[in-house]
Amino acid sequence: MKTSNVLILVLLYMDASTEWPTHTVCKEDNLEIHYKSCDPQQDFAFSIDRCSDVTTHTFNIRAAMVLRHSIKELYVKVDLIINGKTVLTYSEALCEPGHSKLVFCGKKKGEHLYYEGPVTLGIKEIPQGDYTIAARLTNEDHATVACADFTVKNYLDY
Repeated sequence: MKTSNVLILVLLYMDASTEWPTHTVCKEDNLEIHYKSCDPQQDFAFSIDRCSDVTTHTFNIRAAMVLRHSIKELYVKVDLIINGKTVLTYSEALCEPGHSKLVFCGKKKGEHLYYEGPVTLGIKEIPQGDYTIAARLTNEDHATVACADFTVKNYLDY
C-alpha cells in the first residue's frame, strides 16, 4: 500500500470510542516513541524513518492532516511532563504576519497539510526515562490546529 493511501486511512479513521488510537512513531532497542491526538475531533499522521534518527541534531519527519482551521498565524506550545508534572515549557510563534518559518503558513480550512522534511530539536540528546511531551498548535483565534501527547521511553546510555 502506498504511503499516501496509508495517510488517508489514518486521517479518515473513526473509532467508536471517545479517544484516538495510540500510534507508534518508532520502536528500536532502547528507544520507543508513541503519540495520540489529544484533539477530540481530529487525528493526524506522523512518522519518522528510524528511532535512531531522533538522537541526531536534525532528522526528517512526515506529517499530514486536513485543516479544520485556517492558519494565518500559528503558535506551538510544548510541555515536558514527568510523573504527571510539567517540568519544562517551550512556546514559539511559527507563522506571523510578515514572518513565517513554515511553508504551510497561510493554508486555509479544509486544505490538506503535508510536510516532509527536516526538523531540528535544538537539544543534544533525548533525556533518559519515561515521559510525555504534550504538543499543541493553535492559530490566531486560539483554535487547536493539532494536538498530540507523545510518550517517550528512552533507555539509551549516552
